[in-house]
Amino acid sequence: MNLYPINAGNFKLDGGAMFGVVPKTLWQKTNPADANNMIDIAARCLLIEHDKRLILIDTGMGNKQSDKFFGYYHLWGNDSIDKSLKQFGFHRDDITDVFLTHLHFDHCGGAIQWNKDKTGYEPAFKNARFWSNKNHWQWATEPNRREQASFLKENIFPIEESGQLKFTELPEGNILSNSELGFDIYFADGHTEKQMIPMIKYQGKTIAFMADLLPTAGHLPLPYVMGYDTRPLLTLDEKEKFLNLAANENFYLFLEHDAHNPIITVKHTDKGVRLHEVFTAKDIFK
Repeated sequence: MNLYPINAGNFKLDGGAMFGVVPKTLWQKTNPADANNMIDIAARCLLIEHDKRLILIDTGMGNKQSDKFFGYYHLWGNDSIDKSLKQFGFHRDDITDVFLTHLHFDHCGGAIQWNKDKTGYEPAFKNARFWSNKNHWQWATEPNRREQASFLKENIFPIEESGQLKFTELPEGNILSNSELGFDIYFADGHTEKQMIPMIKYQGKTIAFMADLLPTAGHLPLPYVMGYDTRPLLTLDEKEKFLNLAANENFYLFLEHDAHNPIITVKHTDKGVRLHEVFTAKDIFK
């Protein structure tokens, strides 16, 4: 098995929204804001090469939205999925599976693109299956009013229309062993219904792709919960259980949204689970 970090681009989000009820005087110590209160955010995806399959976890925002739309998110840097894939010798047509942790636009927007004459949409990975789960799919296609702006029809329905959509099974508890994909999946409901956190066994390590269960290293304290989460009290419980497991088992946490701390480990302290070490992908994916 080989793992590759794929940067789909960088953007900015309001720091207050990213940290909910936590005062700025606290969260800005780890996630400094600019003059507009915006903090750096990455769309760091993960490519798994294993058993003749190339599995891409999440896709970033994509590029089909309007300039007005992207203006809200202050894109920065020159990274893209295509550049990142090319760096490692791959093309988007090589991808066999796209695993979507959830269907918010910053995680799945890159799965769908305009067709050549911009009259409709098509899969951006024409040879891939696109993975979700039935509960989350229903949640996203019949959205509540709070999340409606995050579940964009043009990102979601074309996946189903392509015939390339596939659902994972749902677990009896929190963790599902998916033999077809080759990794375990931790299901979490605090951020959105049935968000999926891949847990990949790699060279004796467990790499957990944290999606929005832990957006940045600055979110490690339990009360540091995003304002975007639909069930923040449930997020508290889910974070506590997962971070205790991560500290006990020495998981390597792959942070999708942390622009400056790609991979971290955590440890138990008197104040709860806290940051232990920070790694680059080159440190771990050898």
